[in-house]
Amino acid sequence: MRGVFITFEGVEGSGKTTQMKRLARGLRRAGHAVECTREPDGTRLGVEIRRLFEEAPDRLAELWLFMAARRQHVVEKIAPWLKKGRIVLCDRYTDATIAYQGYGRGVDLEMIRDLNLRATGGILPDLTLLFDLSPAEGFRRIGWRRLDRFEQLGLGFHRRVRRGYLELCRAEPKRVRRIDAARTTDAVAADVRTIVEEALARCRR
Repeated sequence: MRGVFITFEGVEGSGKTTQMKRLARGLRRAGHAVECTREPDGTRLGVEIRRLFEEAPDRLAELWLFMAARRQHVVEKIAPWLKKGRIVLCDRYTDATIAYQGYGRGVDLEMIRDLNLRATGGILPDLTLLFDLSPAEGFRRIGWRRLDRFEQLGLGFHRRVRRGYLELCRAEPKRVRRIDAARTTDAVAADVRTIVEEALARCRR
């Protein structure tokens, strides 16, 4: 049985990480073998790369650092888990780079897509859950915590990121499923569960 790869995307404060953990618990209770991971720090190399972002690299250097972390992540964790037939849940992946570095930073989108394919070896999500929320509301939710360098870039940047995510949803509506993240955690979780159950049935026919 082949594995299933599900990614979680959205602007800061959209609740994607909370929903990924909640989904993982439910799937495990149902008897599924589930692995959870995240980018860029899903490996030891990725953790070191995340620290480098605080040095404010040039936007292209930033892009290549993400790709290096992604390549190691795929080789070390994602590909082996999928080969074992696991359900792999990942907090951010290739779409995040398109949204943040492409739409947010203005890096050429075709170059990002090409680098994504090279870094992943063609391992792309079966399903992407897009937790859509206005950046202003997202920052209201996370105002209590210390913001990282990306979170400090301002609402204009994060509005471009959101627009990028919505463009991806329009371009690939079967893979990228938009979820209204402005609702309660339980309402969002119910949508997640329905969409994922449909995707698992489809992927494992």
